[in-house]
Amino acid sequence: MKETVILFGANSAIARAYISQLETLNRSIQLICISRSSTDQIKSDTVKLAYFQSDYSKDSLTNIIANLKKNTILTQAIIFNGQLHVKSKMPEKKLSELDVDYFQDIMTANALIPIQCVSSLWPLLNHKTPCTIVAFSARVGSIEDNKLGGWYSYRASKAALNMLFKSAAIEIERKAKLTKLILFHPGTTDTELSKPFHKSVINGQLFSTEFVARQLLEIQQKKFTHQSNREPAFIDWKGEDIPW
Repeated sequence: MKETVILFGANSAIARAYISQLETLNRSIQLICISRSSTDQIKSDTVKLAYFQSDYSKDSLTNIIANLKKNTILTQAIIFNGQLHVKSKMPEKKLSELDVDYFQDIMTANALIPIQCVSSLWPLLNHKTPCTIVAFSARVGSIEDNKLGGWYSYRASKAALNMLFKSAAIEIERKAKLTKLILFHPGTTDTELSKPFHKSVINGQLFSTEFVARQLLEIQQKKFTHQSNREPAFIDWKGEDIPW
């Protein structure tokens, strides 16, 4: 059975850059690409690819993972899903800008869908195989680090994701003691998600998708000896801990 890597949100720009990084490992890898839209335009000369479309409902994710179970040695799962703004709504600067629909959309995209992805992986986890499960969090999801306020929905969604991962890590450690959950802050990356905010980024702090993908790959090789797998790592693109 081949080493398996699962990418949720595989059509994202960072996910596509990450696939290029996997090619540099020169290992026999089975790559499972899951996305709302077709991912069959993703190509690789060295990695075996399989494509699945999903609406990220519980039933859809469960059915996809059920098809993989017999021939899967899961070593990595990365959840690239996330949302910051929609066409008609940007992050709130003031309490008066709070909007129920926007709040619910952002909370679903950034907290509910990622934890449902984690839940779907349960049948693939075991005590024998080291595995990392990564979701994209954000420094603005840190309660301790919040010095500016604003961005109510986005901050709340990432803080919720962090708490969900904390709880999940405790439960998963009982079933798969070698599995590490990681909450990854990529910094401001040159993608459509952050495009409206590029003008305010400090010079040199707007990262390419290739750079972020490379950092993400390297971080998963890190030995988190300073903490139990009952604790998820909450780290930035440099591999440094972020306060909760």
